[in-house]
Amino acid sequence: MSVMSNAALALSTGRRYRAYTTRHLDELTTRAGLSADERLAVQAVAHVLPFRTNSYVVDELIDWDAAPADPIYRLVFPQADMLPADDVARMADLLRSGASTLELNAAANQIRARLNPHPAGQMELNVPKLANEEPVPGLQHKYKETVLIFPKQGQTCHAYCTYCFRWAQFVGDADLKFASREIEPLVSYIRAHPEVTNVLFTGGDPMIMTESVLAKYIEPLLDIEHLEAIRIGTKALAYWPQRFVTDSDAGDILRLFEKVVASGKSLAFMAHFSHPNEMAPDIVQEAVRRIRGTGAVIRTQAPLIRTINDTPDTWERMWRTHLRHGMVPYYMFVERDTGPQDYFAVPLAEAYDIFRNAYQRVSGLARTVRGPSMSATPGKVCVDGVAEIAGEKVFVLHFIQARDPELVGRPFFAKYDEKASWLFDLKPALGATHFPWEQPPARS
Repeated sequence: MSVMSNAALALSTGRRYRAYTTRHLDELTTRAGLSADERLAVQAVAHVLPFRTNSYVVDELIDWDAAPADPIYRLVFPQADMLPADDVARMADLLRSGASTLELNAAANQIRARLNPHPAGQMELNVPKLANEEPVPGLQHKYKETVLIFPKQGQTCHAYCTYCFRWAQFVGDADLKFASREIEPLVSYIRAHPEVTNVLFTGGDPMIMTESVLAKYIEPLLDIEHLEAIRIGTKALAYWPQRFVTDSDAGDILRLFEKVVASGKSLAFMAHFSHPNEMAPDIVQEAVRRIRGTGAVIRTQAPLIRTINDTPDTWERMWRTHLRHGMVPYYMFVERDTGPQDYFAVPLAEAYDIFRNAYQRVSGLARTVRGPSMSATPGKVCVDGVAEIAGEKVFVLHFIQARDPELVGRPFFAKYDEKASWLFDLKPALGATHFPWEQPPARS
């Protein structure tokens, strides 16, 4: 493990994790220069969509002189126009009139129900079942090689991203929450399915858990022979790098990572970085060095988000910074069809241009990145480009991963649509009557 630099040590000394939630919003948005009416509108949105940040993000990452336009501010603070104006006005009126918690929750739940809280068939199609047809809580098995694990203790984050497609995990509604209750059924399911070669711990954020809890989930997997890799999806490097440097169990966490690697399995640390500014503090770079020192491979990914990272310069700078610090650029995602998608989504044509312009500016070492990629119901679909074929302008796409393995790697075409921002906005091209994952239309 590397020795922490003096600068990073100075940043970290004495800092303890402090969460900021909805009750702190008025104070923080006043600091951003918002008027009373603007602050009330933000409060209205925060009663529908989750808000949580922390002292590190507030003190180290946000440029308050640039707020509310600062990208990190926009990354974590609700925006008044994230929801339809009528919904914001309704919630604001309830807050202004001193409505009860019961009334606020009822109105918020009505709005949430229209926001597609569980996209891509997460609840209906992805939850595996045991031999007795009982579902396995807290597990998703969409692709045959990969199982997703949602530890109950990891269903929160150090801070919430405003664009998060798993926002439904954080709003306090048990019907929308997805989490494991017990460890043994998860392990038994994986043991019984030799086609599963890797697991992904996700949430929420698994790195919110203490080392002792995380170890209870990870250690039973280490002697499953057919399991090749363990992945941890986390935003902790960006939102609380102290987790790997100065937290009381930071050393234990790193030793757990070493134990995974020593068992002969690959440990892939799936780090979510949404903007290059998240890499600026010395303590982040120290955390990266420590994690890499365990033998883990850090792969970086993020969605393309309007008003936060929707320029080629931003992605070029981000990928080059990650590469410089030994991380592997992995995915540029398309904002999913959930929550405030209409607010954050970038049209696919524009997304492809941003990706291509950034991609052509980096070296081959950074061209490990894939995108723009949509994690939709049938699978992960990548936009490969725009072409003209037989006089028709089309999107060229392929499946990186698919619910039906036969679709993986197969190119297909969709009619060019400059406004389309999601897979289901597209229509088949070149005379096709349906996409490869769809049933042919019935003959009349």
